[in-house]
Amino acid sequence: MARHLFTSESVTEGHPDKMCDQISDAVLDAIMKEDPNGRVACETTACTGMIHVMGEITTSCYVDINRVARQVIRDIGYTAESGFDPEICAVITSIDEQSGDIAMGVDRSLEAKSSGDNELDNGAGDQGMMFGYACDETPELMPLAISVAQKMAMRLTQVRKQKLVNYLRPDGKTQITVEYDDEGRPCRVDTVVVSTQHDPDVSLDQIRKDMVELVIKPTIPNGLMDEKTKVYVNPTGRFVIGGPQGASGLTGRKIIVDTYGGSAPHGGGAFSGKDPTKVDRSAAYAARYVAKNVVAAGLAKRCQVQLAYAIGVARPVSVLVETFGTGIVSDDKLEAAIEKVFDLRPTAIIRDLDLRKPIYQKLAAYGHMGREDLGVKWEQTDRVDALKAAL
Repeated sequence: MARHLFTSESVTEGHPDKMCDQISDAVLDAIMKEDPNGRVACETTACTGMIHVMGEITTSCYVDINRVARQVIRDIGYTAESGFDPEICAVITSIDEQSGDIAMGVDRSLEAKSSGDNELDNGAGDQGMMFGYACDETPELMPLAISVAQKMAMRLTQVRKQKLVNYLRPDGKTQITVEYDDEGRPCRVDTVVVSTQHDPDVSLDQIRKDMVELVIKPTIPNGLMDEKTKVYVNPTGRFVIGGPQGASGLTGRKIIVDTYGGSAPHGGGAFSGKDPTKVDRSAAYAARYVAKNVVAAGLAKRCQVQLAYAIGVARPVSVLVETFGTGIVSDDKLEAAIEKVFDLRPTAIIRDLDLRKPIYQKLAAYGHMGREDLGVKWEQTDRVDALKAAL
């Protein structure tokens, strides 16, 4: 391979699109707490002074969506001074129930209808393709660029909430460019970009000095920055107006931030606001679970898994494994082992990954993959021995 650069970005929880993701997942969590079998497809938009929550929800419980949305905005840290007031903003809801045409395929799969076997009989909630990926570039088996960008965005929020400086506002972005050597291994960080919303009375020089010392240096792994590394902090010179006041927000618009930063395909749909019968979400987690166990087992340095489903059908219509020439066995043998070890029907995924719990809002910012800090089951490597045995 030739030496090359690769870039990934992240955003903070105050980014308007990420705020919408968190509201949608907070609504989902509120329903999961009371009704784990609730069906939820909830999306949010935001603009100056207004939140609009919409979608299809079928549940036996009541959720005060107005209250949930305002609490998310408060927790992020928005105030009237920073451009979005959770106490007086408008919250509009447009909620219907899930279509019966969809529900009858989810409630009972095509296989169950034809065979009479009710075990694990839920069908996929939609058609689509999902991707999972893992590589050996970081301890959590994620690509280096997105791993660092996520940690830097998280650190930026930590600096704000811990009041290590007193001028930061909730909106922000990070971006990392990694240089790879001619063997395809990351060897240095070429460029760092941090853009952070701030109060109007702080100087750009102060922001740049503080961001380098408090955000950038603590999150870049040792030895990866050098004298040639380019650092850009608020390169426009000013970022006072931010959040929904500066740009409208929408659930599902930062999907590459949610997964692998562009190192692998994302798939057909967003995650936030969807209950686990939607394979857009649950099968993407399952594909990550598979890929991570393959790499953790030492069976490949890089592994990409594609799953595809038909609505109302339980079993995937296709499973594709790609190890980019790094596998110790052929991809077709690895694929056969994966199908022996992992049950990839929706109900089995929900059971094995424990997805009927209110775990989703905390995933809605800083990535759904690689989040070992949250203890989610798709980040476990408990199928390593089974994969080795199947081979």
